Amino acid sequence: MSVALHTLANGFRVVTENMPGLKSASIGVWVTAGGRHERLEQNGIAHFLEHMAFKGTTRRTALEIAETIEDVGGFINAYTSREMTAYYARVLADDVPLAMDVIADILLNPSFDQHEIEVERGVILQEIGQTFDSPDDIIFDWLQEASYPGQPLGRSILGPGERVRQFSRADLAAFVHEHYGPGQMILSAAGAVDHERIVAEAERLFGSVPARPPQQVEAGVFRGGETRREKPLEQAHFALALEAPGYRDDMIYTSQIYSMALGGGMSSRLFQEAREKRGLCYSIFAQAGAFSDTGMLTIYSGTSATDIADLASVCIDELRRAASDMSEAEVARARTQLKAGLLMGLESPASRSERLARMVAIWGRVPPLDEAVAKIDAVSVAGVSDFAAGLCRAERASLALYGPISAAPDLDALKARLVA
Repeated sequence: MSVALHTLANGFRVVTENMPGLKSASIGVWVTAGGRHERLEQNGIAHFLEHMAFKGTTRRTALEIAETIEDVGGFINAYTSREMTAYYARVLADDVPLAMDVIADILLNPSFDQHEIEVERGVILQEIGQTFDSPDDIIFDWLQEASYPGQPLGRSILGPGERVRQFSRADLAAFVHEHYGPGQMILSAAGAVDHERIVAEAERLFGSVPARPPQQVEAGVFRGGETRREKPLEQAHFALALEAPGYRDDMIYTSQIYSMALGGGMSSRLFQEAREKRGLCYSIFAQAGAFSDTGMLTIYSGTSATDIADLASVCIDELRRAASDMSEAEVARARTQLKAGLLMGLESPASRSERLARMVAIWGRVPPLDEAVAKIDAVSVAGVSDFAAGLCRAERASLALYGPISAAPDLDALKARLVA
């Protein structure tokens, strides 16, 4: 397999990886514009724009976009995150130019038909409403807001309903003009692809787009805080966060290995102690989430109203214990889990193309897999223990609680227990 990267004169980047033996390819454009690139009055517009991607262009109707891809047996989709918006397709090798043409059409020639805007506005408002019926989804938005209060990084990707109701065609066009310049786009393809042919096609489709200066992004600063939402649900939902490294920090590997050992699987400390030994919950996990300049170590679980206090105490106690008795066996297992997850996840062209785009966005290059594996292998027990100890000394933390939570301790009590 070979990775190749090329930048057009206007800053548009093309990265590909040929995967021998495949008859299909995953190809898309990742735009380095997501929720954190919005101003307050724009909150939710990046996601709204993604919804409009398949609602028609100046060349194709919404139906024609779908039929063009599905007539050749492919599929097309998009998603919005806090740092990127992706538009991608999976097609057979011979149809890669067709997929590129459709994606370019979506990005460069959106019609923003007023009727379709109103239709999607209703769909998004339904999506926002649905999140409040999914406690184990909405609690992470509240945790994010508590962690980064008053910052773009802390806002919901969907945005509040009152803003979504006000977005106009002009607002959508303005966001595209601000953030969809060629220097903010990365065309990534993996599978049965030929780099030179894709570069030539990218030059034809995107090469004449005028370069634009990138917009400045407000740095993310983890400040911490607490949000409690009482509601008569079946379960009390608990989410705790501590600051962790961002993607560009080599400590990200230590953070990920620590989170694996703490709550990354059935053998992890949290799962064994909270579920297997004490029966306090059905689901519990820890994860290390990262952005370009900051990150969060998150613990989540759902439990009964009567067990929420005990569950919270167990989580804090396991954080403390991990700082003093992390074993070589646990770290070795977590290293293996992390490497296996990385390598298994790259067996599909879709995962490959997404990784290529993310690496180019973060590093401006695609580090070899061997480099990532070496950094994972370099994480030591002492390094994980030091990281765990640093979390226990953290001055800032975030807590989100939702459901029958009257018996749950507050954030100050949990922090006091953590440093005791």
